[in-house]
Order: sequence, then C-alpha cells, then structure tokens
Amino acid sequence: MDLRIFTEPQQGASYETLLTVAKATEDLGFDAFFRSDHYLKMGSADGLPGPTDAWITLAGLARETKRIRLGTLMTAGTFRLPGVLAIQVAQVDQMSGGRVELGLGAGWFEEEHTAYGIPFPKEKFARLEEQLAIVTGLWDTEAGETFSFDGAYYQLTDSPALPKPAQSKVPLLIGGHGATRTPRLAAQYADEFNIPFASIEDTEAQFGRVRAAAEKAGRKAGDLVYSNALVVCVGKDDAEVARRAAYLGREVEELKANGLTGSPAEVVDKIGRYAAVGASRFYLQVMDLEDLDHLELIASEVQSQLD
Repeated sequence: MDLRIFTEPQQGASYETLLTVAKATEDLGFDAFFRSDHYLKMGSADGLPGPTDAWITLAGLARETKRIRLGTLMTAGTFRLPGVLAIQVAQVDQMSGGRVELGLGAGWFEEEHTAYGIPFPKEKFARLEEQLAIVTGLWDTEAGETFSFDGAYYQLTDSPALPKPAQSKVPLLIGGHGATRTPRLAAQYADEFNIPFASIEDTEAQFGRVRAAAEKAGRKAGDLVYSNALVVCVGKDDAEVARRAAYLGREVEELKANGLTGSPAEVVDKIGRYAAVGASRFYLQVMDLEDLDHLELIASEVQSQLD
C-alpha cells in the first residue's frame, strides 16, 4: 500500500516550504511527493506568497531529493503546449534520475486562466486527448526517427522527439469522475487511474468503469494502478483531530465522511475499506504545510500498520 503526500501550494506556500515538506516526505518513508498545478488560490486562503509553478518546483525537488517519486495531480493541459510539456517532463525526469510521474488533466479552473491571461478553450477534453497522443508519441519515438501529428488542435511536423526521459516509460496518470470519456482515455493511455475526493461507493463504481474500458481496449484491467486522492486529518486524540479540522475550516464529522480523518486506527480502517474495492495507492491531501508533526504521526501510526 503506497501512501503519497499531495500538496496544494496555490493556497499559500513558498518553494522553501515545499522543499521542507518534500524532504520530510522522503525522510519519513512515504512513497512520493505530488503537487497540484494551479496559479490561483481557492476559498478563503490568502494564497501568500503567491503561486509556484508545478514543473519548476519539481525540477528543484528533483535535485534536492534522492528517493521519492515526484509528480502532479494534475498538470493542467490548458497551461502548456504538449510538445513543450513533453520536453519539460523528460528533462525533470532526467534531473531526478528517473523518478517523475505525469498526471495530466484537461484543466477546469477558469478564474486562474483569466487572472493570468491563459486561454480557456471550450474544447478542453478533445484537446486533452490530442495532448496525450502527442506527449506519449514523442516519448515513444525511437531515437533518430521523427514524430508528426496532424490533429484538430495541434500539428507537429518532423519533430526529432527529443529529449527522452530517463525512464523507459514515465508513468502516466489520468483521473476524474467522468463516466465515459475518462475511463476510455485511461484505458488507452494511463498507467494509473486516480479518482479524487470520492466515496467508497463512487470509487468502486468508477474503478469498475475503468476496468471494463481497459478490457474493451484489449488490456488487462489489472495492468493499471487504481488510486484515491483524499484529504487527511489525523490526530492522536479527539482534540488534535478537532484542531487540525479547524485549520481546514471543516467539521470533524464531515471530514470523517469525506476523507481520511480521525485516530490512526480509524484512518487505517477506512483505507482498508477503500482497498477492498481496488485502491492500492493513496494521495493524502495535506493542507497545513507547516504541520510536520501531522506527517510524522501518519508515518508512525498509519503507514506503519499498512506495510
């Protein structure tokens, strides 16, 4: 069972803060450090000192960590041209010695696009499909050969398809709640399917759709990793759980219903219930990046029971 730390830096975090959390992630034995890809805060957070770029952050962490996997949930397809993204990810993979994973999504938060002058097209999902074909096509092209693509939104002509990642296959994550197109794309391109902030019942249903789509596409359903992203709020006692819930601005009972919340024993039990419907990896959404004691508690009292 893999536990990965998942951060939301747009809510307010400097690179130094993210570096501290990433190093703690590595030192405490977690599998990976992932971050969102957003340029604008959400909700009542002040967002200070301002946004950090996902792939610039990961490039820095690639050089300052040694073991943990590094990636995005999810890189917004609206932010980057697919050819440029393929170069960025390949370079960061080289810089990390082959520890990068790419979560790629269509993009959805219109306000951050208007805030920073980024086009927000209507045809986001169709563009995502072409982006997936281009990124994987560039990486799969043999050295010395060229890659061309003639799509509705992107055209590439005689690309040298360089550089190549350090890994022979950069793991590709696709996720979401869509009932038809999302499972189809996951079946075609993904190494991992992730469902964010979903109940056990909704998780089971969506995993079933992805499994069926994989088999229809000629893959074994078990070829994919199935994962959840869930907010985490663990405490050694009720008072500590309540304090961490208050930081999130949420009620304990609501968090218990919709996340991994409570005592270590409660959280281990709920992870087991998600595992029973097929989840083998969890992205723990950690919002208070100054609270390293939270990570230590999860490592010592939750992760230790899952090994």
